[in-house]
Amino acid sequence: MARYLLDSNAFVKFENEPQALRQEARQTIEDTSNELFVSLASIWELAIKAAKGKLPYFAVMAARGPDALAASLRASSFELLPVAMSHALASVALPQHHKDPFDRVMIAQALAENLVLITSDRAFVRYAGLRVLAA
Repeated sequence: MARYLLDSNAFVKFENEPQALRQEARQTIEDTSNELFVSLASIWELAIKAAKGKLPYFAVMAARGPDALAASLRASSFELLPVAMSHALASVALPQHHKDPFDRVMIAQALAENLVLITSDRAFVRYAGLRVLAA
């Protein structure tokens, strides 16, 4: 069993168009022996984008409320990874390879929680110690 954190983009792709993911990433997510996480930072980021009309699929999920969204995550075998104070503080101490605060929190979470980060963002590989699986 391995432990993985999906970034926002990988999560949306898996939920909405799994064929758009690289085969290795899709198989990893579908492997029930793996422990899969979605960060609260991703949910926050996706909610902001959905409110701007960019993600109608996620807007529908979010409109059902937090309990329904949590149930949807569980139904897809994802666990919600809360943002701890230690994650927030670690995110600001990271090198400035990436400017997006949501991504920086996810990087800090993956490092702190020993998770492989599933992402298509190539900037992530520049962080020492971060294990990345290309989405």
